[in-house]
Amino acid sequence: MEAAFIESGTTVDKGENARLSSFVGAIAIADLVKTTLGPKGMDKILQRISEHDQSISVTNDGATILKSVNIDNAAAKVLVDIARVQDDEVGDGTTSVAVLCGELLREAEDLINQRIHPQTIAEGWRLARKAAREALETSARDNSGDDAKFREDLLTIARTTLSSKLLTYEKDYFANLAVDAVMRLRGSNNLDHIQVLKKPGGHLRDSYLEEGFLLDKKIGVGQPKKIENAKILLANTSMDTDKIKIYGSRVRVDSLNKVAEIEEAEKQRMRQKCDKIISHGCNVFINRQLIYNLPESIFTENGIMAIEHADFDGIERLAAVTGGEVVSTFDRPDLVTMGECDLIEEVMIGEDKVIRLSGCKSGEACSIVLRGASSHVLDEAERSLHDALCILTATVKEPRIICGGGCTEVLMAQAIDRQVEATPGKKALAMASFARALRQLPAIVADNGGYDSAELVTQLRAAHAAGKNTHGLDMYNGTIGDMLELGVAEAYKSKLCVLLSASEAAEMILRVDDIIKCAPRARNEGY
Repeated sequence: MEAAFIESGTTVDKGENARLSSFVGAIAIADLVKTTLGPKGMDKILQRISEHDQSISVTNDGATILKSVNIDNAAAKVLVDIARVQDDEVGDGTTSVAVLCGELLREAEDLINQRIHPQTIAEGWRLARKAAREALETSARDNSGDDAKFREDLLTIARTTLSSKLLTYEKDYFANLAVDAVMRLRGSNNLDHIQVLKKPGGHLRDSYLEEGFLLDKKIGVGQPKKIENAKILLANTSMDTDKIKIYGSRVRVDSLNKVAEIEEAEKQRMRQKCDKIISHGCNVFINRQLIYNLPESIFTENGIMAIEHADFDGIERLAAVTGGEVVSTFDRPDLVTMGECDLIEEVMIGEDKVIRLSGCKSGEACSIVLRGASSHVLDEAERSLHDALCILTATVKEPRIICGGGCTEVLMAQAIDRQVEATPGKKALAMASFARALRQLPAIVADNGGYDSAELVTQLRAAHAAGKNTHGLDMYNGTIGDMLELGVAEAYKSKLCVLLSASEAAEMILRVDDIIKCAPRARNEGY
């Protein structure tokens, strides 16, 4: 019917075909990252096949894997999007949110085959989501009133997060490192103040927390290598000779003397610019762009430390850390706020020299120096540590924590099952399917560890039915155990985001009955 009024190049998938296409695409994406879930999850090698870029990275971070995959299926793109949002919001649970969404759609496929309408399924899911959320809130505990207990909670969350990462064998060391860095932020939760610097060489255990800010740049030739009570002028300005920068301009002269005069005029303008910078009373000048030889020599004569090419991230982070402003013009020194720190010096890390800023105006600043055998190890270590830092800052904002190891999934499923018994109609079937999808998460974690998932999940259900509400999977011994004793905890906010995002995305995909693919409008000839 639509073919009569739709232009060529536009296709419409209707009804069962559209729904099947959505389900297959989303479930395939969930299955792609399913094997990376849990402390015994496997890694993926991501290899780029571009002509100019054939680099590889090894990771088990769900968001990184999904972002790297080129996808043509519309529903699969929804899963990639929710994983990305989870990564931005909380930093952890990116794999869980994609897998739970996939499992919900797998259950929905069975219900639709039983001739249950998608709107009925969605209504049942909403009731189940409400029951699961109430159970999750009831199981959460908050120790933010006691500093010692809260720090222990943060360490437990960091260890649990790092258990599924490359850093799992050094998780105690890196958990302490991450908690120390986050506690220095004093509640500001601005991760810009924590810089992660990667230096190949040594072992992962050689990584350390540097109190201060490290800048991986060089100090100008002949300039002081150490300055106390630094007054720092941060700039984003061109420090090459001021050439005529009008596109396509050309200067004609009739003698070489005129060329020399033009060059001297350019140098004079640069000297004037340098004099304006020096008049600010700074003893350190850090520029985002390059600093050429002439201005560098002028700064050297005046005893000013000049650091060039502090890229955009570096200069913005420096402004936040030192309390200064990034400036581009220098006519009004009275309006410029300069950065301050107690000491700037050049130090060695491994074989490289870096610049260390100690005693910054923002005392929250610190740098984590990562050491490792290769760039691939360092990249994955940085991703793992970033996840831990994000989840810790989220926990400082929302201090409630819950038990991990599949404990809360079984707890939520149990709460839904109790409500199913009192719910009439086909909605109850949808609620039961939501509970089954939740129980699939601990089953997948057990499968990835090489254990009998059916045996472990049934033991876990029996333990929760007996009132042992803190029991979950002990993945190191292949049994179930008390998560409080084993020290396995997750952030409440992370689990809540997983529950809400996955169910809302699955509901959105479920309600699709047509997929319309539109070709771009052809451009008319002659335009």
